[in-house]
Amino acid sequence: MATRLHTLAERKGEARNPGTERAVQSQRAKGKMLARERIEYLLDAGSFQEIDLLVRHRAHGMGIERSRPFTDGVITGFGTIDGRRVCVFSQDFTVFGGALGEAHGEKIQKLQELAIDVGVPLIGLGDGGGARIQEGVVSLHGYGGIFYRNVLASGVVPQISVILGPCAGGAVYSPAMTDFIFMVHETSHMFITGPDVVKTVTGEEVTLEQLGGATSHATRSGVATFVAADEKACLDDVRYLLSFLPSNNLEMPPMTERPDDSEAERPELREIVPPSSNQPYDMRNIIGAVVDDGEYFEYFPHWAASLTCGFARVGGRVVGIVGNQPAILAGVLDIDSSEKGARFVRTCDAFNIPLVTFVDVPGFMPGTDQEYGGIIRHGAKLLYAYCEATVPRIQVVTRKAYGGAYVVMDSKSIGTDFAFAWPSAEFAVMGPQGAVEILYRRELADSPEPVARRAELVEEYTERYANPYVAAERGYVDDVIDPADTRRVIVRSLDLLASKREELPRRKHGNIPL
Repeated sequence: MATRLHTLAERKGEARNPGTERAVQSQRAKGKMLARERIEYLLDAGSFQEIDLLVRHRAHGMGIERSRPFTDGVITGFGTIDGRRVCVFSQDFTVFGGALGEAHGEKIQKLQELAIDVGVPLIGLGDGGGARIQEGVVSLHGYGGIFYRNVLASGVVPQISVILGPCAGGAVYSPAMTDFIFMVHETSHMFITGPDVVKTVTGEEVTLEQLGGATSHATRSGVATFVAADEKACLDDVRYLLSFLPSNNLEMPPMTERPDDSEAERPELREIVPPSSNQPYDMRNIIGAVVDDGEYFEYFPHWAASLTCGFARVGGRVVGIVGNQPAILAGVLDIDSSEKGARFVRTCDAFNIPLVTFVDVPGFMPGTDQEYGGIIRHGAKLLYAYCEATVPRIQVVTRKAYGGAYVVMDSKSIGTDFAFAWPSAEFAVMGPQGAVEILYRRELADSPEPVARRAELVEEYTERYANPYVAAERGYVDDVIDPADTRRVIVRSLDLLASKREELPRRKHGNIPL
């Protein structure tokens, strides 16, 4: 037995250091952690249990049979984060550049099935160059199996992708189907085809960072949900995100102890909305005053910024926040913000996270670019997501609630459980200026003093509609509240809605306007 244990120790020692010294030094020279170091940093100390450590590839051709390192370029296993179980895999760039072959793919697929079966989050640390060329179609088949299991896991367990190096081709489609994607400035890259291929096919000259860097995907493409300055900060953010998520779709999000100030007034909320409806303000100031300890983990903070979304706690309960952002494009809904909101609402609904929506929306973005780009179809995604959501839903109208955009922002008519309005709320089909131009076009054209008459009509329209009381009279809002009471009202509403049960009609699935 001693001899066999010695052999086992030798094999495991070799398996834990499969990359060449040159490959290891190259990884460190780029400022990157090794695959195993990333897992050790992410998980609770000493909690990682590795599986498939001694797996090797069985491929032949192009000389690959002469190199058969253990792990086959990916470390898989399970452990804990803040005492909660997770499954995790970490691609090892020091082994075949982290490229995926048959055995590599089988390890990930086995881990995906394990996460689904036991109901725990799945975290993938990506650092690989895509399919392994030497294994050809076998590698592509491996990716297909991973994609299929991504879909099986979707809405069942949280799936988190952490991009920590170059990910190309098939390596980006699996992250694209997960719930959240993290990237790191300057070291993370995602693209379907690299800069050389782009230049050959289209003639465009573009750098790796411009094409697929974290900044590009966080601000332009809407691929990177969160971006961090370095790997450790990125992994810290992953741990923080998990503190808001349940382990699976059958569990509720983790609660914390209710803060002592849950029923306290927030008088500063009375001063945030400017006296003029044309003046901007930062919706995050309202959110910060309402949520516990002012902690708000923003989702896609750099993309589609006219809508802010994120996770927080109110009275110890996890909530998903959605809010128009008057500081950016007056808070309008456009193609990107509609898609961002829809994705967030559906994620929260899948994992039993109540939704709190703050409304200050002047409408949908006008223009040919928006119309030709499909604002009707994309706006319908957000509408569909809210209508479909069965989690507790609370709407708070702080100022503008104009037109169809108001309806889309979780109004009473599409099923929100509670709708509240501040005294500054304005419910109307459109803004006063536009309404007057349409309703009184002929009168203004015939008026000897059109400017003065227009001002009178705008004032009349504003006086009639720039308040929440007609909506309150009809029950379209449940109460008009003092802004200082917003936190207390939301806490009490969430307490009541905690026992909400709602089921959609039986069907295979709805047909969201993708």
